[in-house]
Amino acid sequence: MPLLVEDYAIIGDRASAALVGVDGSVDWLCLPRFDSGACFAALLGTPDNGRWLVAPEHNPRPAGRRYREDSLVLETRLAGDDGEVLVIDTSPTSSTCPTPWRASLSGGGSGSPCA
Repeated sequence: MPLLVEDYAIIGDRASAALVGVDGSVDWLCLPRFDSGACFAALLGTPDNGRWLVAPEHNPRPAGRRYREDSLVLETRLAGDDGEVLVIDTSPTSSTCPTPWRASLSGGGSGSPCA
């Protein structure tokens, strides 16, 4: 099922931006500038249009999302039958080549939370 526009958060570096879904998927990203062609465009179609998904393998569901205080560092927490994943997304502004940065931390089995 497609996400609603309010299910997206934005990360960017003043030259480009990405839209990150509450499900952990980057569904829109154009590089190196806003007017460049899209690398990921699932927002406009289906996952076949390209996306970058990090989520638990079994029965993934949103478990929380926030921006770190006074920043555009986005934390998305996803729960699944096999544990939790914390996905951290940002796009540093100091780089000469725009590069989104994505990290994921997974909790152990039986639903133990990420630190």
